[in-house]
Amino acid sequence: MAEVVVEEKGKGKKKAKKHPPRIDMTPMVDLMCLLITFFMLTTAFSKAKIMEIILPEKIKDPTKQEAPKISASRTLNIILGPNDKVYVYPGTVKPEDYSANPPILPPLTETDFSAEGIRKLLLERNKALFRKINDFNGQVISGKLKISQDSAKNAISKLKSDDDTGPIVLIKAYKKATYGNFVDILDEMNICGIARYTFVKIAWYENRMVEMAAGLTPTASATSSSSN
Repeated sequence: MAEVVVEEKGKGKKKAKKHPPRIDMTPMVDLMCLLITFFMLTTAFSKAKIMEIILPEKIKDPTKQEAPKISASRTLNIILGPNDKVYVYPGTVKPEDYSANPPILPPLTETDFSAEGIRKLLLERNKALFRKINDFNGQVISGKLKISQDSAKNAISKLKSDDDTGPIVLIKAYKKATYGNFVDILDEMNICGIARYTFVKIAWYENRMVEMAAGLTPTASATSSSSN
């Protein structure tokens, strides 16, 4: 604190006059500028998380398009049912089976969105690819494989595209399925590393399969379609 000595006239006495302290902020401003510059140059900004969607090629002539051939042994049908239930059956249903009277339909496996439900089933079907992705991520995390984040994502996408062992998942929705069920099943596809999946329209006989498994009254559309 600075003191100023003031001499009063006539008396010859000296009196110290105190002034309030003054803080010089110039060094602090310089320090803040240095810190801001340092963090701007060294901080890695987080990228927005996006969902990877592979779109089909544009069709030049729809009349000449052939239906894609899907291996029945790799096909896994997932039906989003009522009350947050999920129904699963493997393979395909032949026309002569669902056209029979009564229709010959495969049994459904009922499960849910828990870790021991649909996730466990998908991981079991996709264990070969999931093991490859886990091994690759382990090498990146441990530092054995030095690679950038973008290159790692491209490498995982390449593993998925080259995979020929994982399931081909056909996702279908019963009329009482909710929007939240769609979000949940997409999350499960991402968590389990499913490379090939798509949404398709549910068939009339699959509606009937869900209603039989859930103990619901068959809809009129399913009844009329089966009679035809």
